[in-house]
Order: sequence, then structure tokens, then C-alpha cells
Amino acid sequence: MTTMRTATERQGGTAGGPGMAGVPGVTLGTALLAGPALMAGYGVVRLVGRAVGDYGPGVWWTAAHLLFLAGVLAFVPVFLGLRGLAGERGGRRIAGEVAAWTGLLGAATVVAQAVIDLGVAFVSADKEAMGELFDRVQGVPGVMPLVYTVVPMLFWLGLLALVTLLALLRRDLVRAWAPVLVLAGTVAMAVSLDLLPVGALCIGAALLPVRRGLSG
Repeated sequence: MTTMRTATERQGGTAGGPGMAGVPGVTLGTALLAGPALMAGYGVVRLVGRAVGDYGPGVWWTAAHLLFLAGVLAFVPVFLGLRGLAGERGGRRIAGEVAAWTGLLGAATVVAQAVIDLGVAFVSADKEAMGELFDRVQGVPGVMPLVYTVVPMLFWLGLLALVTLLALLRRDLVRAWAPVLVLAGTVAMAVSLDLLPVGALCIGAALLPVRRGLSG
């Protein structure tokens, strides 16, 4: 998935409802749909760009990475909304907070990654120049683990931990199989970037019952 690659690639009210710090104007229900859909869109645009042989600096790269950036940002209200569903007191609240903030930390680094990728492509004349600039940026000590390989994995681990926690504590909202789908989606994207749409759809399928439960 993009977070593993090298340079060459909440009720349907607002997520900031009672007990949930959130993003003003963004409903959890919307975010639960938008996040996976935008990431799937990223994967599709990437595949199309590669198929036409024009996936480098230019429209396909920019469109794909803007979709990716929007998808990651859409998961912010997801994390902030879902954390409150675990409970408001004791160990449940702590576990929900830890899982959510783990995911948000990972999301911050993935956002940084997407911004770097967009910036590098913007100032590069062609694929060769883009590759050389990526080598220079990723050669800076700490950049690879912080932005591309290690810390970004917290996004997916936090999401998996939060969904697993809710599958145990909120069976009215999160199905027992949801963590399996999140894990399967994450693994699929890790195996091949070409499976990004499949992985995103797995995660979307895991989160869809939550949206239905909250709006029901």
C-alpha cells in the first residue's frame, strides 16, 4: 500500500457529537463511506494511469494522490467518532482513546507522505527527475521510517484495533467479522498496490454496518 511503498508509489450526526471530539460539519456516516471510497478511487486512478503509461508527474499521479489524501483525511472523523462508541468510562474509554490516537498518528504521517509525493511530482519534469528527487528526500535520515514505512502503519493498526475493540464491546454496531475484513484489506494492499481497490472495498464493507446501525 502507499504507506508501505517506496517513492516509485458516528448516530448519523456529526463526529463531534456527545463525548466525541470531531471535525465540524463532517458526519461520521459520511466519513465511513467517503474514506474507503476515496481510497478505492485512488487505487483505480493509479491503475488507469499505469495502464496508459502516464503514471508519473502529471494528471494521473496528481489525481490519484489527491484522492488518497482526501481518503486519509476522511478517516479523521472516523477515528474521532468511533472512539466514543467504546464507552465513556474506565478501561473501555482508555482502549478506545489509545486505538484512535494510534490511528490518527499514523494518519498524520500518511498525510505528510501524500503531500511530499504531490510536491515532488509538481516540481519534476519527468519520471527520471521525480525518481532522483524522491531518492534525495527519502535519503534524509528518518524520513523513510517516519513517513513511508514504519509510523504510517499505525494508521492501519489503529483502525484494526478500534474495529476489533468495537466488535467485542458494541456488537449492535460492529459485526464479529469486521476485524477480519479490515485485516484482509490491509494485507491485500500490502501484498500489491494493484489490490488497493480490493483492500479499500474490504474496509468499506467492514465499516458499512456501523453506519447503518447508527442511522437506524
